[in-house]
Amino acid sequence: MRLLPGASASRLPSPLLSLPRIRPRCVPASSSACRAASSSPGGGGDGGARKPWLFVGLGNPGKVYQGTRHNVGFEMIDVIAEAEGISLSSMQFKAMVGKGRIGDAPIMLAKPQTFMNASGESVGQLVSYFKIPLNQVVVMYDDLDLPFAKLRLLPKGGHGGHNGMRSIVNHLKQSRDFPRLRIGIGRPPGKMDPANFVLRPFTKKEQEELDFTFHRGLEAVRIMVLEGFNKSATYVNTAQSEMLNR
Repeated sequence: MRLLPGASASRLPSPLLSLPRIRPRCVPASSSACRAASSSPGGGGDGGARKPWLFVGLGNPGKVYQGTRHNVGFEMIDVIAEAEGISLSSMQFKAMVGKGRIGDAPIMLAKPQTFMNASGESVGQLVSYFKIPLNQVVVMYDDLDLPFAKLRLLPKGGHGGHNGMRSIVNHLKQSRDFPRLRIGIGRPPGKMDPANFVLRPFTKKEQEELDFTFHRGLEAVRIMVLEGFNKSATYVNTAQSEMLNR
């Protein structure tokens, strides 16, 4: 059920296939109100000069890595691309890139093809060339320290020992002030080496659960772009906590 890098997500399970294309969450008397919503704090600049949001999913290129835990960042980007009708058909700065809009806001999707540990080579160049503010650079990646299928959205932070994030911080002049969506893959069983665990595929049951996580991630992206980072973080983090405490 996995996607080839940059390929259409038409093979995604039906819960994701049925997702509608995004529309502005407000229904104002004029379009200016929706533009105001999408340019709220963290919403991306003003008017026609508005800078795009850059959503980056981390992973490793190649068939051997498809369907592994380390590539959930790639999968999250594929889900967004399918739902919003964005084609990841361009190769720019060592990344597969797609451009589109959510509502009235421009976005870019990117999947670095440098291999995980050198992700910063691509991200640093994309940010520099397109002059994207760091608070609109959102990196999506796997996290061993989060329970499986849980999401955590943060405005900034360290690399947490994740080599892809370490590379990005290094190539952004040591800045850690960019948002990140952490996707929980859980801890390895027993005494399994984490390096081996992250390259293991998901079971069918795990994949089904993860598909709903991607659905939530997609909604978080839509809220972020149209209503601001804080509302998106509340949606992700508060709802997740309530679900875990049931």
